[in-house]
Amino acid sequence: MVGKRKRVFVAMSGGVDSSVAACLLKEAGYDCSGIFMCFGQPVKKGQNHRACCSPEDARDAKEVAQCLGIKFAVLNFQQDIAKIIDYFVNEYKQGRTPNPCITCNSMLKFGRLIEYASALEVDCVATGHYAQIRNVNGQTRLARGKDKSKDQSYALFNISRKNLGHVMLPLGKYTKPQVRELAVKMNLPVQDKAESQEICFIGDNDYGRLVAEKLPEVCKPGDVVDSQGRKLGKHTGIYQYTIGQRRGLGIAGGEPIYVIRLDRATNTVVLGTKAELMQRRLTADRINWLIDPAPAKLFRSVIQIRYNHRGAGGMVTPLDNGTRVVVDFDEPVNAITPGQAAVFYDDDQNVIGGGWIEGVAD
Repeated sequence: MVGKRKRVFVAMSGGVDSSVAACLLKEAGYDCSGIFMCFGQPVKKGQNHRACCSPEDARDAKEVAQCLGIKFAVLNFQQDIAKIIDYFVNEYKQGRTPNPCITCNSMLKFGRLIEYASALEVDCVATGHYAQIRNVNGQTRLARGKDKSKDQSYALFNISRKNLGHVMLPLGKYTKPQVRELAVKMNLPVQDKAESQEICFIGDNDYGRLVAEKLPEVCKPGDVVDSQGRKLGKHTGIYQYTIGQRRGLGIAGGEPIYVIRLDRATNTVVLGTKAELMQRRLTADRINWLIDPAPAKLFRSVIQIRYNHRGAGGMVTPLDNGTRVVVDFDEPVNAITPGQAAVFYDDDQNVIGGGWIEGVAD
């Protein structure tokens, strides 16, 4: 007797990656349904930028699903995305730099959508992310994708460990050029579609406008100072700055200067040299461990501190029953940014866990 085919919801954005993922799964014999998650915000009149998750993207996703002969549905997640927007603007209010994609992945794509799938007895949720799900010593593990230049495991670290077994990432073993070639071979209608790089809930890609609209109280002027406290100028809100920023400071110096600290208590932007931007120690909290048992003592790891960071070697010390960590890098790293994630890898491949950067540690 032939076993029942595994049912999969494929989160289809209307782009090349998720379309190829859906095609690969169908060809592998899975019972696929395309799901378009509608959580983008409409573009206002006069804005030229087109957000992802637009009506055009929904039409593209539906057209691909029709070409593949799979079921298709649009789910409204606009109420859920409101929580992501609140997180986003409040991080800036606190003087941190948020990462909404990580939060969206864990809360919505691999959170709410998995809950919805489970309620309908659907086995897994699949996306077009460039990362891998592996079995390592009997455990389901998240790992880097084959294409290191596109690897998105960093942005998936906060998926709950219990949900990893319900995640499928068909593109993990492919490079981006290979996926483009597959799209042409499969004759997908989106084969030439450009990638979407913007934040889905900001139609004009102007995050400063969104923060100012949602929290006008953050538009508070203050001082721009150097690391010795000398005044260099004024700012109109620290939410407009991030650690490591060099451009748009409006202040000339004898050597390149960067944002090295944002002091919310005094509403001050602190500038310094490249050397002052380099640090060897950080603390992170709200740790999400993706191995069982979670580490209870110091361990060696490769630590990635932002999406486009290549990772750096160091030691990770769990604190407070594993809810926080201290990371000591072998060598100073550039621009440790509160609000971004620190993700830990074994042998720079499998994700051990990760958390949210609190700041530089003494």
